[in-house]
Parts: sequence; C-alpha cells; structure tokens
Amino acid sequence: MASPPQGGPMAIAMRLRNQLQAVYKMDPLRNEEEVKVKMKELNEHIVCFLCAGYFIDATTITECLHTFCKSCIVKYLQTSKYCPMCSTKIHETQPLLNLKLDRVMQDIVYKLVPRLQESEERRIREFYQSRGLERVSQPSGEDPTSEHVGLPYTAFDHSRAHYHRFDEHVLLCLEKQGSGKEKHKHVLQHKYVRCSVRAQIRHLRRVLCCRLELPLPQLQVLLNSEVLPDHLTLKQLWLSRWYGKPAPLLLHYSVKEKRR
Repeated sequence: MASPPQGGPMAIAMRLRNQLQAVYKMDPLRNEEEVKVKMKELNEHIVCFLCAGYFIDATTITECLHTFCKSCIVKYLQTSKYCPMCSTKIHETQPLLNLKLDRVMQDIVYKLVPRLQESEERRIREFYQSRGLERVSQPSGEDPTSEHVGLPYTAFDHSRAHYHRFDEHVLLCLEKQGSGKEKHKHVLQHKYVRCSVRAQIRHLRRVLCCRLELPLPQLQVLLNSEVLPDHLTLKQLWLSRWYGKPAPLLLHYSVKEKRR
C-alpha cells in the first residue's frame, strides 16, 4: 500500500499519534494511570500559524484541513484566497464558504490551556458591555436556529449547551419599515439579534412573529426593500449582500395590514 503524502491530513494525524505514543510510552487508548505531557510537545498542533497564539474560535479550511483562529483567517482571506500554510486555493471567488468552525479542536485547546476559556469569555463580555450591547444567548432545549431578543449575556455552561451554540454567529439589527400611523406599531423593544449563520429567513420570521404577536403571513423580512426568500440562510445573505460591510447586518421587517 502506498504511503500517504508527507504533508497530507492522514500523514499529519499519524505523526501526531506517534508523538503522543512516544510521550505516553503506552497505548493511548488505555487510561490506567495519570501521565504528564509537556505543552511544547503539543503546541505546534494548537497554535495559530497567523497570530502565534492558541486557537480562539478554531476554524478549519475544508480544502486542506489547516486550522487557524477564526478572526485571523477571516481577516487574511480579505486579501487572499489561498491557505497561508500550504498555498492551496480555498475558493475561486468566496473563500469564506470553505471555512468550518472546529468545535473539537477548540474544546481540546480549552482543556489543555488553563484559564484560556475564562479569559476569552471575559473579553467578549467586556466588548459588548463597552458598546452598550447585549449578547443574545439561547436557553438550552429551545429552537436551536433562532435567538431571542434582548437577553443579557451570560457565560454559557458547556455541559448544558446545545451544539448549535458553537456555530459561527452573525449580528443583526432589525428595524421596522413603515411610515404614517403604523410607524410606531409592532416595534421591537430590543432590535439587536445574534444567531447562528445556519438560521434561515423563515426562522427569523417566526421569532419576530412570536415577539410581536403576529401571524406568520403578515410579516416579511427585507434587505434594501427587497423581500428575502424563506430558504435563504444568514451566511448566504451575509456573503452575497453584506460581505465587506461592518456588522451588524441591517435588515427591515414589514407588517401587512389585515384584510377586512
């Protein structure tokens, strides 16, 4: 059987396994005794190539499986469409489409590096508080594709969190479209919403209808006065209509009058 290429994903995985076996000096699948591993033996696998820091929001390029901090690789791809480590072309026109959050890798980093997770959550909390915004979180057990409006930020408990909470998120600003007598009716008390990029416009409509106590057919979501289709995901919307613009993504909603 031909050996895998030296730089391929399989070869990298095999090298990592061999290194761990050499450090453990035992079968890594057995857990019969406590072992100590030096961080320098693992650093090359959990440090971002771009910022030289431990992964934060670990994000993997699906074409070559190299991993970086989310903010680092997104910023890098604003001026390039090639992997910074191996120069593989990520995507011809929209390289962000071939990025995927790596939840497993991020969990590993948080377990290996003491207090990194607490430090990152504190930084995020301070970021929102300094701008007078509220980070919107989703209680476990509810619809994973929708987010509630105006809930205060709290550091979430990983043991109870729904896996959708680890998705990439997008910040929305929802303004009511209208004039005249109806201008101040059905207005959200809190207009900022943070939700998964996998959420679709239909999910957003349902949340709005629930908050405004309206039937679903009466409400539409618009961008630049264009009614958005229900099947469109927020990631598709951001990449196709808002790419390169600052957050939040500004959307409008309109309420149709009831027919008498």
